[in-house]
Amino acid sequence: MRRFGSSKGRGGLVKTTLAATALALTVAIVAGCGTGSATPAASDSGLVSATPPATASTPPSGSTTTPPASAALAATARPTPLAVVSISLNRVASGFTSPIGISTAPGDSRLFVIQQTGQVVVVSGGKAVGTFLDIAARLSCCGERGLLGLAFHPQYAANGRFFVRFTTPAGDLHISEFHVSTDSNKADAASEKIILTIPHPGFGNHNGGRIEFGPDGYLYIGAGDGGSGGDPHNHGQDLSTLLGKMLRLDVDHAAGGLPYAIPNSNPFAGQAGKRGEVWSYGLRNPYTFSFDRETHDLWIADVGQDAYEEVDQATAASGGGRGVNYGWSVMEGNHCYKPATGCATDGLTPPLAEYAHGSGDSIGCAIIGGYVYRGSAHPQLDGRYFFGDYCTGRIWDIAAAGPAGQTPQELLMSGLQVTGWGEDSNGELYLTATNGVLYQLV
Repeated sequence: MRRFGSSKGRGGLVKTTLAATALALTVAIVAGCGTGSATPAASDSGLVSATPPATASTPPSGSTTTPPASAALAATARPTPLAVVSISLNRVASGFTSPIGISTAPGDSRLFVIQQTGQVVVVSGGKAVGTFLDIAARLSCCGERGLLGLAFHPQYAANGRFFVRFTTPAGDLHISEFHVSTDSNKADAASEKIILTIPHPGFGNHNGGRIEFGPDGYLYIGAGDGGSGGDPHNHGQDLSTLLGKMLRLDVDHAAGGLPYAIPNSNPFAGQAGKRGEVWSYGLRNPYTFSFDRETHDLWIADVGQDAYEEVDQATAASGGGRGVNYGWSVMEGNHCYKPATGCATDGLTPPLAEYAHGSGDSIGCAIIGGYVYRGSAHPQLDGRYFFGDYCTGRIWDIAAAGPAGQTPQELLMSGLQVTGWGEDSNGELYLTATNGVLYQLV
Protein backbone atom coordinates (compact mmCIF):
# COMPACT_ATOMS: atom_id res chain seq x y z
CA MET A 1 0.00 0.00 0.00
CA ARG A 2 1.43 3.32 -1.01
CA ARG A 3 0.45 6.92 -1.10
CA PHE A 4 -1.49 8.12 -4.14
CA GLY A 5 -2.44 4.51 -4.92
CA SER A 6 0.88 3.92 -6.53
CA SER A 7 2.55 0.61 -7.30
CA LYS A 8 1.14 -2.35 -5.41
CA GLY A 9 -1.61 0.22 -4.89
CA ARG A 10 -4.08 -1.70 -2.77
CA GLY A 11 -4.43 0.83 -0.04
CA GLY A 12 -2.07 3.70 -0.71
CA LEU A 13 -1.44 4.36 2.97
CA VAL A 14 1.03 6.79 4.46
CA LYS A 15 1.26 6.97 8.23
CA THR A 16 2.32 10.39 9.48
CA THR A 17 3.55 11.27 12.97
CA LEU A 18 3.87 14.91 14.00
CA ALA A 19 6.48 15.81 16.60
CA ALA A 20 5.57 18.08 19.49
CA THR A 21 7.16 21.01 17.73
CA ALA A 22 4.75 20.55 14.79
CA LEU A 23 7.76 21.10 12.53
CA ALA A 24 9.19 17.58 12.33
CA LEU A 25 7.48 15.18 9.94
CA THR A 26 8.10 11.45 9.95
CA VAL A 27 6.66 9.47 7.08
CA ALA A 28 6.61 5.68 6.76
CA ILE A 29 5.55 4.12 3.48
CA VAL A 30 3.64 0.93 4.18
CA ALA A 31 4.21 -1.36 1.22
CA GLY A 32 1.49 -3.62 -0.10
CA CYS A 33 1.92 -7.37 -0.06
CA GLY A 34 5.00 -7.05 2.15
CA THR A 35 7.10 -5.45 -0.60
CA GLY A 36 9.33 -2.58 0.46
CA SER A 37 9.77 0.61 -1.54
CA ALA A 38 12.79 2.73 -2.26
CA THR A 39 12.41 5.96 -0.34
CA PRO A 40 14.90 8.82 -0.20
CA ALA A 41 16.00 10.66 2.89
CA ALA A 42 13.60 13.50 3.56
CA SER A 43 16.08 16.00 4.93
CA ASP A 44 15.06 19.56 5.70
CA SER A 45 16.95 20.99 2.77
CA GLY A 46 17.01 18.12 0.30
CA LEU A 47 19.26 18.28 -2.74
CA VAL A 48 19.36 21.81 -4.11
CA SER A 49 21.57 21.44 -7.14
CA ALA A 50 22.76 18.85 -9.59
CA THR A 51 24.11 18.61 -13.10
CA PRO A 52 22.04 16.35 -15.37
CA PRO A 53 21.78 13.71 -16.50
CA ALA A 54 21.64 12.34 -12.94
CA THR A 55 22.33 8.74 -13.87
CA ALA A 56 25.81 8.20 -12.46
CA SER A 57 26.41 5.26 -10.16
CA THR A 58 27.36 7.69 -7.39
CA PRO A 59 24.50 10.17 -6.86
CA PRO A 60 24.90 13.71 -5.58
CA SER A 61 25.18 14.29 -1.85
CA GLY A 62 21.85 14.10 -0.04
CA SER A 63 20.21 11.76 -2.52
CA THR A 64 19.45 8.06 -2.47
CA THR A 65 21.58 5.63 -4.44
CA THR A 66 19.49 4.16 -7.26
CA PRO A 67 20.31 2.70 -10.65
CA PRO A 68 19.96 4.78 -13.82
CA ALA A 69 16.40 5.44 -14.88
CA SER A 70 17.12 4.85 -18.55
CA ALA A 71 17.25 1.06 -18.17
CA ALA A 72 13.69 0.92 -16.87
CA LEU A 73 12.07 3.18 -19.45
CA ALA A 74 10.02 1.70 -22.26
CA ALA A 75 12.26 0.32 -24.98
CA THR A 76 10.01 1.71 -27.70
CA ALA A 77 10.18 5.32 -26.48
CA ARG A 78 11.73 7.98 -28.67
CA PRO A 79 14.37 10.45 -27.54
CA THR A 80 13.10 13.68 -26.09
CA PRO A 81 14.06 16.57 -28.43
CA LEU A 82 15.44 18.71 -25.62
CA ALA A 83 18.85 20.10 -24.84
CA VAL A 84 20.25 19.08 -21.47
CA VAL A 85 19.82 21.75 -18.81
CA SER A 86 20.78 22.06 -15.16
CA ILE A 87 18.07 22.66 -12.58
CA SER A 88 18.09 23.10 -8.83
CA LEU A 89 15.62 23.60 -6.02
CA ASN A 90 15.82 26.73 -3.92
CA ARG A 91 14.24 26.66 -0.50
CA VAL A 92 11.48 29.27 -0.11
CA ALA A 93 9.82 28.50 3.23
CA SER A 94 9.53 25.62 5.70
CA GLY A 95 7.54 24.38 8.68
CA PHE A 96 4.51 23.14 6.74
CA THR A 97 2.53 20.09 7.85
CA SER A 98 1.91 17.53 5.09
CA PRO A 99 2.04 20.05 2.21
CA ILE A 100 0.73 18.63 -1.06
CA GLY A 101 1.12 21.55 -3.47
CA ILE A 102 0.37 25.20 -3.95
CA SER A 103 -2.24 27.31 -5.67
CA THR A 104 -2.36 30.96 -6.64
CA ALA A 105 -5.07 33.47 -7.40
CA PRO A 106 -4.91 35.21 -10.80
CA GLY A 107 -2.63 38.23 -10.65
CA ASP A 108 -1.86 37.64 -6.96
CA SER A 109 1.77 37.38 -5.86
CA ARG A 110 0.94 35.27 -2.81
CA LEU A 111 1.37 31.49 -2.71
CA PHE A 112 -1.24 29.34 -0.99
CA VAL A 113 0.24 26.12 0.38
CA ILE A 114 -2.28 23.26 0.65
CA GLN A 115 -1.82 21.12 3.75
CA GLN A 116 -3.38 17.68 3.60
CA THR A 117 -4.39 18.02 7.26
CA GLY A 118 -6.96 20.67 6.29
CA GLN A 119 -5.24 24.04 6.23
CA VAL A 120 -4.28 26.50 3.53
CA VAL A 121 -1.27 28.62 4.51
CA VAL A 122 -0.46 31.98 2.91
CA VAL A 123 3.14 32.58 1.85
CA SER A 124 4.19 36.12 1.00
CA GLY A 125 7.70 37.45 0.53
CA GLY A 126 9.14 34.00 1.22
CA LYS A 127 7.45 33.69 4.60
CA ALA A 128 4.33 32.00 5.92
CA VAL A 129 2.11 34.86 7.07
CA GLY A 130 -0.91 33.01 8.40
CA THR A 131 -3.60 30.39 7.86
CA PHE A 132 -6.04 31.32 5.12
CA LEU A 133 -8.45 28.44 5.74
CA ASP A 134 -8.74 25.62 8.28
CA ILE A 135 -11.33 22.90 7.69
CA ALA A 136 -9.59 20.08 9.55
CA ALA A 137 -12.74 19.33 11.55
CA ARG A 138 -14.74 18.71 8.36
CA LEU A 139 -12.53 16.13 6.69
CA SER A 140 -10.87 12.76 7.08
CA CYS A 141 -7.10 12.51 6.97
CA CYS A 142 -4.60 11.10 6.04
CA GLY A 143 -3.13 8.40 3.78
CA GLU A 144 -4.71 9.44 0.50
CA ARG A 145 -7.46 11.39 2.23
CA GLY A 146 -7.60 14.96 3.46
CA LEU A 147 -7.57 18.39 1.85
CA LEU A 148 -6.48 17.55 -1.68
CA GLY A 149 -7.12 20.54 -3.96
CA LEU A 150 -7.62 24.30 -4.11
CA ALA A 151 -8.62 26.48 -7.07
CA PHE A 152 -9.31 30.21 -7.16
CA HIS A 153 -12.03 31.49 -9.43
CA PRO A 154 -10.68 33.30 -12.53
CA GLN A 155 -12.41 36.47 -11.26
CA TYR A 156 -11.30 35.95 -7.67
CA ALA A 157 -10.08 39.54 -7.34
CA ALA A 158 -13.64 40.73 -7.96
CA ASN A 159 -15.80 37.97 -6.46
CA GLY A 160 -13.61 36.40 -3.75
CA ARG A 161 -14.71 32.87 -4.68
CA PHE A 162 -12.50 29.80 -4.37
CA PHE A 163 -13.05 26.05 -4.34
CA VAL A 164 -11.55 23.20 -2.35
CA ARG A 165 -11.61 19.45 -2.69
CA PHE A 166 -11.48 17.19 0.36
CA THR A 167 -12.57 13.82 1.70
CA THR A 168 -15.37 13.70 4.25
CA PRO A 169 -15.27 11.61 7.45
CA ALA A 170 -17.31 9.03 5.52
CA GLY A 171 -14.66 9.00 2.79
CA ASP A 172 -16.73 10.70 0.07
CA LEU A 173 -15.24 13.43 -2.09
CA HIS A 174 -16.53 16.97 -1.66
CA ILE A 175 -16.03 19.96 -3.90
CA SER A 176 -17.01 23.04 -1.89
CA GLU A 177 -17.07 26.75 -2.59
CA PHE A 178 -15.87 29.33 -0.06
CA HIS A 179 -15.45 33.10 -0.05
CA VAL A 180 -12.69 35.31 1.27
CA SER A 181 -13.49 37.44 4.31
CA THR A 182 -12.91 41.18 4.68
CA ASP A 183 -9.31 40.26 5.51
CA SER A 184 -7.59 39.24 2.27
CA ASN A 185 -5.45 36.72 4.16
CA LYS A 186 -8.46 35.01 5.76
CA ALA A 187 -11.25 32.97 4.23
CA ASP A 188 -14.76 32.99 5.60
CA ALA A 189 -14.92 29.39 6.86
CA ALA A 190 -18.67 29.72 7.42
CA SER A 191 -19.34 30.47 3.75
CA GLU A 192 -19.07 26.86 2.56
CA LYS A 193 -21.39 25.78 -0.22
CA ILE A 194 -21.15 22.14 -1.27
CA ILE A 195 -20.98 21.97 -5.06
CA LEU A 196 -20.49 18.27 -5.69
CA THR A 197 -20.28 15.07 -3.64
CA ILE A 198 -18.79 11.97 -5.22
CA PRO A 199 -19.58 8.80 -3.26
CA HIS A 200 -16.40 6.84 -2.57
CA PRO A 201 -17.49 3.62 -0.84
CA GLY A 202 -15.36 0.71 0.18
CA PHE A 203 -11.78 1.93 -0.17
CA GLY A 204 -9.77 4.88 1.13
CA ASN A 205 -7.39 5.32 -1.80
CA HIS A 206 -7.54 6.77 -5.32
CA ASN A 207 -9.30 10.00 -4.42
CA GLY A 208 -7.54 12.13 -7.01
CA GLY A 209 -6.13 15.46 -5.93
CA ARG A 210 -5.90 18.81 -7.67
CA ILE A 211 -8.74 20.87 -9.05
CA GLU A 212 -8.09 23.59 -11.62
CA PHE A 213 -9.97 26.18 -13.62
CA GLY A 214 -9.30 25.68 -17.29
CA PRO A 215 -8.68 28.42 -19.84
CA ASP A 216 -12.39 28.09 -20.74
CA GLY A 217 -13.43 29.20 -17.24
CA TYR A 218 -14.81 25.79 -16.25
CA LEU A 219 -13.73 23.85 -13.16
CA TYR A 220 -11.85 20.61 -13.89
CA ILE A 221 -11.71 17.80 -11.33
CA GLY A 222 -9.55 14.68 -11.57
CA ALA A 223 -11.36 11.78 -9.90
CA GLY A 224 -9.62 8.49 -9.05
CA ASP A 225 -11.16 5.13 -9.88
CA GLY A 226 -12.49 4.47 -6.38
CA GLY A 227 -9.61 2.56 -4.91
CA SER A 228 -8.33 -0.88 -4.10
CA GLY A 229 -6.02 -2.17 -6.83
CA GLY A 230 -6.74 -3.02 -10.44
CA ASP A 231 -10.03 -1.10 -10.59
CA PRO A 232 -12.19 -4.04 -9.42
CA HIS A 233 -15.44 -2.29 -10.41
CA ASN A 234 -14.12 -1.12 -13.81
CA HIS A 235 -14.96 2.48 -12.98
CA GLY A 236 -12.37 3.81 -15.40
CA GLN A 237 -14.37 2.57 -18.39
CA ASP A 238 -17.85 3.01 -16.91
CA LEU A 239 -19.43 6.27 -18.07
CA SER A 240 -22.26 5.99 -15.56
CA THR A 241 -19.94 6.88 -12.67
CA LEU A 242 -17.81 9.95 -11.95
CA LEU A 243 -14.91 7.82 -10.69
CA GLY A 244 -11.87 7.30 -12.90
CA LYS A 245 -12.61 10.47 -14.87
CA MET A 246 -11.70 14.05 -15.60
CA LEU A 247 -14.80 16.14 -14.84
CA ARG A 248 -15.74 19.59 -16.16
CA LEU A 249 -18.29 21.81 -14.41
CA ASP A 250 -19.75 25.26 -14.90
CA VAL A 251 -19.74 26.65 -11.34
CA ASP A 252 -21.04 30.06 -12.42
CA HIS A 253 -24.51 28.72 -13.17
CA ALA A 254 -26.97 26.25 -11.69
CA ALA A 255 -29.23 23.93 -13.65
CA GLY A 256 -31.34 20.83 -13.22
CA GLY A 257 -31.58 21.24 -9.47
CA LEU A 258 -27.81 21.12 -9.11
CA PRO A 259 -25.58 23.89 -7.72
CA TYR A 260 -23.62 23.80 -10.98
CA ALA A 261 -24.38 23.40 -14.66
CA ILE A 262 -23.08 20.84 -17.13
CA PRO A 263 -21.56 22.60 -20.15
CA ASN A 264 -23.37 21.70 -23.36
CA SER A 265 -19.98 21.05 -24.94
CA ASN A 266 -19.21 18.20 -22.53
CA PRO A 267 -19.01 15.03 -24.64
CA PHE A 268 -21.73 13.04 -22.85
CA ALA A 269 -24.06 15.86 -21.83
CA GLY A 270 -27.68 14.73 -22.10
CA GLN A 271 -26.86 11.13 -23.03
CA ALA A 272 -28.80 8.44 -21.21
CA GLY A 273 -26.76 6.25 -18.89
CA LYS A 274 -23.73 8.53 -19.05
CA ARG A 275 -22.70 11.25 -16.62
CA GLY A 276 -22.72 14.62 -18.32
CA GLU A 277 -20.00 15.93 -16.01
CA VAL A 278 -17.44 13.61 -17.61
CA TRP A 279 -14.85 15.26 -19.85
CA SER A 280 -12.29 12.43 -20.21
CA TYR A 281 -12.17 8.88 -18.86
CA GLY A 282 -10.03 5.77 -18.49
CA LEU A 283 -7.97 7.24 -15.63
CA ARG A 284 -6.67 5.44 -12.56
CA ASN A 285 -5.71 8.20 -10.14
CA PRO A 286 -5.09 11.60 -11.78
CA TYR A 287 -3.67 13.04 -8.58
CA THR A 288 -2.11 15.97 -10.44
CA PHE A 289 -2.96 17.78 -13.65
CA SER A 290 -2.39 21.25 -15.06
CA PHE A 291 -2.92 23.54 -18.02
CA ASP A 292 -0.21 25.10 -20.14
CA ARG A 293 -0.82 28.82 -19.72
CA GLU A 294 0.53 29.53 -23.22
CA THR A 295 -1.02 26.78 -25.39
CA HIS A 296 -3.92 25.83 -23.05
CA ASP A 297 -3.02 22.14 -23.43
CA LEU A 298 -4.17 19.83 -20.63
CA TRP A 299 -1.52 17.69 -18.88
CA ILE A 300 -2.49 14.73 -16.68
CA ALA A 301 -0.10 12.71 -14.53
CA ASP A 302 -1.94 9.43 -13.93
CA VAL A 303 -0.57 7.25 -11.13
CA GLY A 304 0.00 3.69 -12.30
CA GLN A 305 -0.58 0.29 -10.76
CA ASP A 306 2.40 -2.06 -10.43
CA ALA A 307 4.71 -1.22 -13.29
CA TYR A 308 4.26 2.09 -15.17
CA GLU A 309 3.56 5.76 -14.51
CA GLU A 310 2.20 7.89 -17.32
CA VAL A 311 1.96 11.46 -18.60
CA ASP A 312 -1.10 12.20 -20.73
CA GLN A 313 -1.39 15.30 -22.90
CA ALA A 314 -4.52 16.66 -24.54
CA THR A 315 -3.75 19.55 -26.83
CA ALA A 316 -6.20 22.41 -27.03
CA ALA A 317 -6.10 22.09 -30.81
CA SER A 318 -7.33 18.48 -30.61
CA GLY A 319 -10.20 19.30 -28.25
CA GLY A 320 -8.42 19.50 -24.89
CA GLY A 321 -9.29 15.93 -23.92
CA ARG A 322 -12.97 16.06 -24.84
CA GLY A 323 -14.27 12.47 -24.80
CA VAL A 324 -10.77 10.96 -24.70
CA ASN A 325 -10.36 7.47 -23.26
CA TYR A 326 -6.91 7.12 -21.67
CA GLY A 327 -7.26 3.37 -21.35
CA TRP A 328 -7.30 2.36 -17.68
CA SER A 329 -7.90 -0.41 -16.69
CA VAL A 330 -7.53 -2.01 -20.10
CA MET A 331 -4.03 -0.58 -20.19
CA GLU A 332 -1.40 0.66 -17.77
CA GLY A 333 0.62 3.18 -19.73
CA ASN A 334 1.40 1.63 -23.11
CA HIS A 335 0.94 -1.91 -21.81
CA CYS A 336 -1.99 -4.30 -21.54
CA TYR A 337 -3.29 -4.66 -18.01
CA LYS A 338 -6.73 -6.23 -18.19
CA PRO A 339 -6.15 -8.70 -19.82
CA ALA A 340 -2.38 -8.86 -19.43
CA THR A 341 -1.92 -9.67 -23.12
CA GLY A 342 -3.94 -9.18 -26.27
CA CYS A 343 -6.03 -6.28 -24.95
CA ALA A 344 -8.23 -4.34 -27.39
CA THR A 345 -6.68 -0.91 -27.88
CA ASP A 346 -9.05 0.56 -30.46
CA GLY A 347 -10.27 3.96 -29.32
CA LEU A 348 -7.71 4.27 -26.52
CA THR A 349 -5.29 7.20 -26.35
CA PRO A 350 -1.75 6.25 -25.28
CA PRO A 351 0.32 8.47 -23.00
CA LEU A 352 2.75 11.05 -24.29
CA ALA A 353 5.39 9.53 -22.01
CA GLU A 354 5.77 6.84 -19.38
CA TYR A 355 8.39 5.49 -17.03
CA ALA A 356 8.74 2.04 -15.52
CA HIS A 357 9.13 1.50 -11.78
CA GLY A 358 12.38 -0.39 -12.01
CA SER A 359 13.45 -3.24 -9.75
CA GLY A 360 12.00 -2.69 -6.28
CA ASP A 361 10.58 0.66 -7.42
CA SER A 362 14.14 1.98 -7.71
CA ILE A 363 13.08 4.39 -10.45
CA GLY A 364 9.76 5.41 -8.94
CA CYS A 365 6.32 4.32 -7.81
CA ALA A 366 3.97 7.33 -8.03
CA ILE A 367 4.12 10.16 -10.53
CA ILE A 368 3.63 13.68 -9.20
CA GLY A 369 2.86 15.87 -12.19
CA GLY A 370 3.86 19.47 -12.52
CA TYR A 371 3.54 22.19 -15.14
CA VAL A 372 4.94 23.38 -18.43
CA TYR A 373 7.39 26.14 -17.59
CA ARG A 374 6.29 29.49 -19.00
CA GLY A 375 8.09 31.87 -16.68
CA SER A 376 10.59 34.51 -17.73
CA ALA A 377 13.32 34.09 -15.11
CA HIS A 378 14.76 30.94 -16.72
CA PRO A 379 14.17 31.07 -20.49
CA GLN A 380 16.19 27.87 -21.03
CA LEU A 381 13.36 25.97 -19.30
CA ASP A 382 10.58 27.29 -21.52
CA GLY A 383 8.37 24.66 -23.14
CA ARG A 384 9.39 21.84 -20.82
CA TYR A 385 6.85 19.87 -18.77
CA PHE A 386 8.34 19.04 -15.36
CA PHE A 387 7.25 16.18 -13.13
CA GLY A 388 8.64 14.04 -10.32
CA ASP A 389 8.13 10.84 -8.37
CA TYR A 390 6.96 10.54 -4.79
CA CYS A 391 9.10 7.54 -3.81
CA THR A 392 12.49 8.34 -5.33
CA GLY A 393 12.37 12.11 -5.73
CA ARG A 394 13.60 11.97 -9.31
CA ILE A 395 12.60 14.96 -11.43
CA TRP A 396 12.23 14.69 -15.20
CA ASP A 397 11.13 16.84 -18.11
CA ILE A 398 9.68 16.20 -21.55
CA ALA A 399 9.06 18.52 -24.47
CA ALA A 400 5.64 20.11 -24.39
CA ALA A 401 5.65 20.31 -28.17
CA GLY A 402 7.42 16.98 -28.64
CA PRO A 403 6.22 13.71 -30.20
CA ALA A 404 4.28 10.93 -28.55
CA GLY A 405 6.35 8.21 -26.94
CA GLN A 406 9.01 10.48 -25.50
CA THR A 407 11.62 9.20 -23.09
CA PRO A 408 11.54 11.39 -19.96
CA GLN A 409 14.84 13.19 -19.42
CA GLU A 410 16.03 12.84 -15.84
CA LEU A 411 17.38 16.14 -14.54
CA LEU A 412 17.66 15.80 -10.78
CA MET A 413 17.78 13.25 -7.99
CA SER A 414 16.24 15.51 -5.37
CA GLY A 415 16.51 13.34 -2.28
CA LEU A 416 12.93 14.32 -1.45
CA GLN A 417 9.52 12.71 -1.34
CA VAL A 418 7.80 15.05 -3.77
CA THR A 419 4.11 15.61 -3.00
CA GLY A 420 2.97 18.39 -5.33
CA TRP A 421 3.72 21.30 -7.62
CA GLY A 422 2.41 24.75 -8.37
CA GLU A 423 3.15 27.87 -10.38
CA ASP A 424 2.99 31.50 -9.33
CA SER A 425 1.33 34.34 -11.20
CA ASN A 426 4.50 34.81 -13.28
CA GLY A 427 4.74 31.20 -14.35
CA GLU A 428 7.62 30.24 -12.04
CA LEU A 429 7.41 26.68 -10.69
CA TYR A 430 7.41 25.39 -7.11
CA LEU A 431 7.18 22.00 -5.44
CA THR A 432 6.43 20.64 -2.00
CA ALA A 433 7.78 17.61 -0.17
CA THR A 434 7.07 15.56 2.93
CA ASN A 435 9.83 17.36 4.83
CA GLY A 436 7.52 20.38 5.10
CA VAL A 437 9.55 22.61 2.80
CA LEU A 438 8.40 24.68 -0.17
CA TYR A 439 10.96 24.88 -2.99
CA GLN A 440 11.26 26.91 -6.18
CA LEU A 441 12.56 25.26 -9.34
CA VAL A 442 15.40 27.28 -10.83
